[in-house]
Amino acid sequence: MFRARVLTAAPLVLVILSLSGCSSHWGCTDTTAERGEAGVSVQVVDTSRRPIGVTAEVVDWRLEPHPQVPSGGDQVHFHYRFNGADETDGPAVDACVVDQKRVALICQSVYSSEAFGPRGNHTGDKWLAVEHPEQVAGVLLIPNDQSYGRRTCEQDVKDGGGVHPPEPAGPGDQL
Repeated sequence: MFRARVLTAAPLVLVILSLSGCSSHWGCTDTTAERGEAGVSVQVVDTSRRPIGVTAEVVDWRLEPHPQVPSGGDQVHFHYRFNGADETDGPAVDACVVDQKRVALICQSVYSSEAFGPRGNHTGDKWLAVEHPEQVAGVLLIPNDQSYGRRTCEQDVKDGGGVHPPEPAGPGDQL
């Protein structure tokens, strides 16, 4: 008799657990968006690859010693611009110094919130040190918005999961 009651109550317990969210980790999945095509000027896209109404571009770049560490040799100094971004909560893209074959030598995220100068020109600049400056052929931007910080299933089983930006580009990546 007791065994029959347990067997009939088991489905009810599962329904209650499901409705309470205790089983939500069974449905939590993380996926990574595909990396977009790098360029000098890009339409910034969200994790679904839809344009968000913001463009990012490399305005100029050059090799020169950093003024605070001139003994360090030539570094890549580049200016970038975000058009259509919000001053406080805008997107970020990866900027990569590349060689002639578009292989990344070094990459760093640049944020639209750092590109709002006192004159409102939406332009920022970065210095990146490369091991072999003679290999530098340009600076490219990757269009995927890196500012989206959705929690992963590992961090938060109940509320995490979903599509995340691609892994940041790094040295040796073909762009």
